[in-house]
Amino acid sequence: MNKKWSVAVLAFAALSLSGFSEEATKETQANAAAQANNPLANMKAFNIQNYYIGELTGIEDGTANQFWFRYAQPVKIGQGDWLIRASLPIVTLDTPATHETGLGDFNIFGAYLFKTKNPAVSVGLGPLLTAPTASPSLLGSRKWSGGLAHVVFDGRSPTFQKGYLLTWQHSFAGASNANDVHVGTFQPFMFYQLGKGVYLRAAPIWIYNFENDTYSVPIGVGIGKVIKKGKVVYNTFIEPQFSVADKGANYPDWQIFFALNLQFL
Repeated sequence: MNKKWSVAVLAFAALSLSGFSEEATKETQANAAAQANNPLANMKAFNIQNYYIGELTGIEDGTANQFWFRYAQPVKIGQGDWLIRASLPIVTLDTPATHETGLGDFNIFGAYLFKTKNPAVSVGLGPLLTAPTASPSLLGSRKWSGGLAHVVFDGRSPTFQKGYLLTWQHSFAGASNANDVHVGTFQPFMFYQLGKGVYLRAAPIWIYNFENDTYSVPIGVGIGKVIKKGKVVYNTFIEPQFSVADKGANYPDWQIFFALNLQFL
């Protein structure tokens, strides 16, 4: 997805939300805002998220775009509660040597939801799988990878929520001439509620590649708006991010993360 489409999606999200009336009570809105960014919330969710990468490390005049479709759903397996999250990106890579747009690699994880002393604190842990669905193949790893995902969300405070998503994966099959995958990511997230559904946010993804000792550490601060209308919670935001430490090529030097996330109560 190119830059024009990215801007169009952001504009559509903003226009869609601008027409909603403030129907809910302040308390309901506050609860919805506090849980709107909980990746382990006990409800179905569909996210349309985009990373516009304005500059790639190690590549002069290199840009990229990742347009993600994400779906999450709580399920019951035996006596345990789980959350399943599936993600599929449309990737654009634009460099002096490459101009490609297509599917990226499909990713899915299942997180077992542990019982905690406080229901506002969510903890999940479970298996992760990445499939080489990229087409053209240069937009993905060409490898099957498996690993683990660990998620924590602390929503005890109606004003400040925090947590993290930690993943690790290693390739076990795929193209023999493709590089092995051995990657870890850590995504800390923090949300500060300003009131009336408006909040400040920070949710960068830090990456370390164990295979070739490269890494990317971005930081950023953004702003979002949550509106509950009927049985749907609409959450739209924008968050510019900038690299503060990196090693290796093809990582974002700077990027803009924006999205429209939907939760179905």
